[in-house]
Amino acid sequence: MADTFSPNGRPHSHGPTSKRWLPTLLAALWAICFASVFIWQSTSVRSISIFRSNSRLYQSIPRLRKNVFNLTDFGAVDDGRTINTGAFERAVHAIKARGGGQLNVPSGTWLTAPFNLTSHMTLFLAEGAVILGIEDETLWPLLPALPSYGFGREEKGPRYGSLIHGQNLKDVVITGHNGTINGQGQYWWTKYKRRALNFTRPPLVHLMWSKDIIISNITLLDSPFWTFHPYDCKNITVQNVTIIAPLIGAPNTDGIDPDSCEDMLIENCYISVGDDGIAIKSGWDQYGIAYGRPSTNILIRDVTIRSMISAGISIGSEMSGGVSNITVENARIWESRRAIRIKTSPGRGAFIHNLTYRNLTFDNCRVGVIVKTDYNEHPDDGWDRKAFPDVSNISFVGVRGWGVRVPVRIHGSEHIPIRDVEFKDFAVGLSYKKKHIFQCSFVEGRVIGEIFPKPCKNLDMYGMDGTLIKKAATENVVVDIDYDI
Repeated sequence: MADTFSPNGRPHSHGPTSKRWLPTLLAALWAICFASVFIWQSTSVRSISIFRSNSRLYQSIPRLRKNVFNLTDFGAVDDGRTINTGAFERAVHAIKARGGGQLNVPSGTWLTAPFNLTSHMTLFLAEGAVILGIEDETLWPLLPALPSYGFGREEKGPRYGSLIHGQNLKDVVITGHNGTINGQGQYWWTKYKRRALNFTRPPLVHLMWSKDIIISNITLLDSPFWTFHPYDCKNITVQNVTIIAPLIGAPNTDGIDPDSCEDMLIENCYISVGDDGIAIKSGWDQYGIAYGRPSTNILIRDVTIRSMISAGISIGSEMSGGVSNITVENARIWESRRAIRIKTSPGRGAFIHNLTYRNLTFDNCRVGVIVKTDYNEHPDDGWDRKAFPDVSNISFVGVRGWGVRVPVRIHGSEHIPIRDVEFKDFAVGLSYKKKHIFQCSFVEGRVIGEIFPKPCKNLDMYGMDGTLIKKAATENVVVDIDYDI
């Protein structure tokens, strides 16, 4: 029987035919719904799988040089056990042969003995990449002592070369997506404490007599000795670098040690190490005097540093080539034994001139500012007893702090007086009540405006308008010096 339509256009079903098709129609609809659900579930699972897979994907490596090489192309294996020194050496040789290039180190753990860089080279550490120093000192080369030191810093004679080394280079970049260079320092620290090493421990990264250097966006971990040690280099930039070593039990693991360097920028770095966070140097006693290369024109800004054993930012003590024109600004130093330290001694000679510290924060530091002129550590007995350094023109402006035991201790001497020191906008909260918390001896300088705590009597007092309010009684007032800081 055929269907007919009502005046409103809706069909009327007549007879049993339509009833016979009803089960078939319901079955078809059920099948379509089931298939739709199945397809949706499959698509969803695939989408979730893709999402999870993508969450593990690392950033793609940018092309920063014309010639690009991958470490794996030279036979490297990322299992943390295979020694890849040969692969690194072959890769660097290929870059040198092409006049420069980029070496990509992919994600993985790449065990290696020390290797050298070349000019016009970018070493790029991908996210998750670890260059791992081998725990076998017989595979670390020996280098001559630095000419401005005369001896290895710890032992007479030669010294171990760094994990990543270069000298007489130009245009060198070590960067990445926060990949890591790991020196496995525990091996070296243990041997050093047991006096089981015959030579001075190696730095992690050491560049000598080079220029146009950039170190950025990487992590430097557990150096055997000083972490990044540029020596007699020019035009160096260190940006967005994290430097880590244990705060205790990792001796001499300074973070960054510019040594006879010129025109250097250190910015946006986090440093937490077992010695000085940053230590500016220029040679040791008579050897540094003879070499005669100062560290000069260095800007340190926007850094966060922690050093429970030593100091956040230091000058010296090896400064016999001179140190000048240093600016430190926007620095936070926390949970440290000392925040700012200048250290020298008779025998060093040379000068420390034109230091500017501004906008600093000291957070729970035992000492805020310390100047020490009796750091009597010498390479041998040939040092000049009459070589007295000239220390002058040092300013501290915009300094804040809390939880500080001794805000200032400036300890000059009859032969090494501290000249032209200025404090302005200085307010450091105390954690330790002591009669003499602003300690001075053989110091000449000024205080501008009100500062806290009350300054020592060695300094002239000026108003904010530059008017002299009170002349210092004498620059040689000696207070009870707290030597336990």
